[in-house]
Amino acid sequence: MCMEKTPWEKAIEFHGHVCPGLAIGYRVSEIALKHLEEMRSPDEELLAIVENDACGVDAVMVMTGCTLGKGNLIYRDRGKQVYVFGSRNANRALRISVDGAVMHRPNPEMAQLRSKVFGGTATEEEKAKFKAAQGRRVEQILHMPEEEFCKVEQIDFQFPSKARLFPSVQCSRCGEYVMEPRARVRDGAFVCLDCFEDYTRGW
Repeated sequence: MCMEKTPWEKAIEFHGHVCPGLAIGYRVSEIALKHLEEMRSPDEELLAIVENDACGVDAVMVMTGCTLGKGNLIYRDRGKQVYVFGSRNANRALRISVDGAVMHRPNPEMAQLRSKVFGGTATEEEKAKFKAAQGRRVEQILHMPEEEFCKVEQIDFQFPSKARLFPSVQCSRCGEYVMEPRARVRDGAFVCLDCFEDYTRGW
């Protein structure tokens, strides 16, 4: 009999490997769904705003059903382990910030080991040691008390409009089709952003 994969197993399968970053996204999503009393979003019932493009975002997509394709995953390039989750059903939103002091405690030995592993100079023994340490880190993230892992705040939030479908127009330069709101006009004809030359006087 085939057993249904757990949400964590599905996240690993989607991402391709186990790592602390994936565990952070999984844990953040788990906490958000619990606080919002929501399930995975089949459409746009949930909205996620992520402030990084790291491994954890893959877990957010798997766990919450928020994806770029559906328009309910928004990426803001802030480089922070901060996430906003909103429920349209409940008209509620949460901001979850992962405690960086807990996640990034200095460990010179592990930093050196990591450098060797990713630099391709680690021995088999060092690789095994690093993998074991990463495994322990993952388990710690998945099971540490919520209040140690992150800060959860309910916030006032203006939900953006749901994703819209737009007609496409053909670029007069390269011939490729582009979504109408992303098209520009050049010499009186539609062009895509790649073929558009912006005008500025340098102010």
